[in-house]
Amino acid sequence: MHRIAEITELHAHLIARWHQQPIENHYTGFLNLVCQQLTFNYQLWHEEDLARSKDVPDSTIAQVKRAIDRFNQQRNDYIEKLDDWLTEELAHRQITPQPAATQNTETVGSSIDRLAILALRIYHLQEQVDRRDATHEHRAGVARKLEVAHAQHHDLSQSAQELLSDIFAGRKKHKTYRQMKMYNDPTLNPHLYRAAG
Repeated sequence: MHRIAEITELHAHLIARWHQQPIENHYTGFLNLVCQQLTFNYQLWHEEDLARSKDVPDSTIAQVKRAIDRFNQQRNDYIEKLDDWLTEELAHRQITPQPAATQNTETVGSSIDRLAILALRIYHLQEQVDRRDATHEHRAGVARKLEVAHAQHHDLSQSAQELLSDIFAGRKKHKTYRQMKMYNDPTLNPHLYRAAG
């Protein structure tokens, strides 16, 4: 099983690379899913930035909001895919939870999602710290936020690794929690099924 450090290194590497060249995913297995999940977070991040722009027409904002919905749905779908992969891997290795095993409040997939978002935040905070056109006060304030983001990333990485190790040792239970997002489902969102009727 891949270690969380390998996943966080991959996050940082891909985010930096994708800011210079097109998004691509040449990985296989679990890392392919990690990369794909990061792809949706990366696209979502930049659409969210655009959504707050004051110098684009309303028609563009409408398109951006739809893209945000789509990327957010895909992001959540891939949290489930990460957890489903772990379920299959545990079954393949015939690892079952011990009788006293406890359930965590979030899954490994959710932790990897949060680590991806933190990696994006760290990249963009560092971008602000490095801005030559910004004031000293701006860069100093961002540097303080960056320090907090690094500490949070460290803590979450450590906790996620402990969870992953505990799951594969049988000390923690693992299951996929279904997101069941309703807003994109034409049978569950009243605005969508009423419009279709």
